[in-house]
Amino acid sequence: MVKGLYTAYSGMVNQEHRMDVLTNNLANVNTNGYKKEGATSQSFDAVLAYKIKDASEGYNLAKRIGINQPGVKIGEGYTDFEQGAIKTTGNTFDLALTDSGFFAVEFTDKSGNTSVKYTRDGDFTLTQDGELVTRDGDPVLNTNGQAVKINPNLDTQINVSGQLIQNGRVADTIQVTDFADYNYLEHYGENYFQPIEGAEETDPKAQVYSGYLETSNVSAVTEMVNMISVQRAYESNQKIITTIDSTLDIAANQLGKL
Repeated sequence: MVKGLYTAYSGMVNQEHRMDVLTNNLANVNTNGYKKEGATSQSFDAVLAYKIKDASEGYNLAKRIGINQPGVKIGEGYTDFEQGAIKTTGNTFDLALTDSGFFAVEFTDKSGNTSVKYTRDGDFTLTQDGELVTRDGDPVLNTNGQAVKINPNLDTQINVSGQLIQNGRVADTIQVTDFADYNYLEHYGENYFQPIEGAEETDPKAQVYSGYLETSNVSAVTEMVNMISVQRAYESNQKIITTIDSTLDIAANQLGKL
């Protein structure tokens, strides 16, 4: 009977984790180029055979038979890379990618370490020095891995190949990078991705469109419906704990007196 308490508890922990993911998605529903995240879980019976002798579970999470108690296990998170809707802005330096691929950005952390991050957010601007940067001031990289820099006093057109045209000449070319397997990309911060060990770059299929932005692929309605479902599941686990607690109270304080 007490095992049911731990099973319900692990279910509540799982629903809390799902709620955290959903609220983060809703917080970024208006973030350009944002890719929504999801949470997975594994039921007790699905992994029993693999876990009988496994003591590697994390702190405060349910163990499997042979170690502790059965219950749901929080699985790995994932990112949905489905393309978001495209909106028109009319701004030359607002860029959208029409297919798979990412803009390359030079990112400097608080410690001063510089690395290359990747994003679908093409909300760029041109500085007075002619450098193309993100809204946070991170330089956008060209095909040579250097910051994109052009003459800020000349009219600029950007074609579908990412070339910046000034006076009929190619002044610079924006780097667009793609990866063979997005499972080797992880979220970094709000809207960046970074490759992990095993990531393999490949030729991008995307074309660059000037005057457009890709919006978030989060559906506010869908996330709200999922939040209601999570809340109901959490309440169900709460009721299970309350019911078992009442049963134990009767067993200890009433039947125990006979």
